[in-house]
Amino acid sequence: MASKLTISTTVRLASGYEMPRLGLGVYQTPADKCEALVLHAFSKGYRHIDSATAYRNERPCATAIAASSLSRTEVFFTTKLPPRLRGYEETKKSLNNVITSNPELEGYIDLYLIHAPYGGRTARLGEWKAMVEAHKEGKIRSLGVSNYSVDHLNELWKYIHEEGGGGVLSVGQWEVTPWLGRRDIRKWCEERGVVVQAYSPLVRATRFGEPVVRSLAERYGATPAQVLVRWSLQMGLVPLPKSVHPERITENADVYGFELSKEEMKELETDEYSPCSWDPTKEPL
Repeated sequence: MASKLTISTTVRLASGYEMPRLGLGVYQTPADKCEALVLHAFSKGYRHIDSATAYRNERPCATAIAASSLSRTEVFFTTKLPPRLRGYEETKKSLNNVITSNPELEGYIDLYLIHAPYGGRTARLGEWKAMVEAHKEGKIRSLGVSNYSVDHLNELWKYIHEEGGGGVLSVGQWEVTPWLGRRDIRKWCEERGVVVQAYSPLVRATRFGEPVVRSLAERYGATPAQVLVRWSLQMGLVPLPKSVHPERITENADVYGFELSKEEMKELETDEYSPCSWDPTKEPL
């Protein structure tokens, strides 16, 4: 039940591994501030860090893991293939570089994602092939994609299950908010046991003034950010709120003292399609 959610709650992935239901996103977190912020997050109970090679802060995330009192197995670390890289060989090089450049990761990445479906079918399936091989070698524990449309997902699913591509699709990551529900993608994932992560769950603070958000925040003595994180969790998503302010990182994890009702969850839903970020799901096959 949603009321029993805690910061320690995890979800079991199709790969068999457990992923914490709340993560810290480090998109646009400067490298020189990232280690301290990740350490602060660890002190507040976070155990899930979402980075990407394109963010240029994998290194401080890794050093924070080593500098903490946590064992490597207590931290779930995600990173992603740079969206401008293409195909099998580039993927092998990129993910191997993550491993060799960050010995603190102890030889493996918990979750590796294709960051965006750019480059066409051959490139996308080559990327997946390289990831499957890395998984077999123990370098990646769980595999996933980010910003795929239903068409991209169908292409990959067919490759995995009908064309001998192999591997297990465990996670998909998208911008998902009350103003960008992605019902078609969420339904596709639910039917196949793929866990959905939600980036930009705070909508970059652009919706904090919405009357329904303000009303719910006042009702529960919460902040608008906390209401949106709570909505994401109760929707069954894995939200990845980000901040470069320690007090807000703390605040974004303090969402377990209240529960939105079914009616309140409905109040927050809209039929809008309003990305606050990029939207690679529109990339043609």
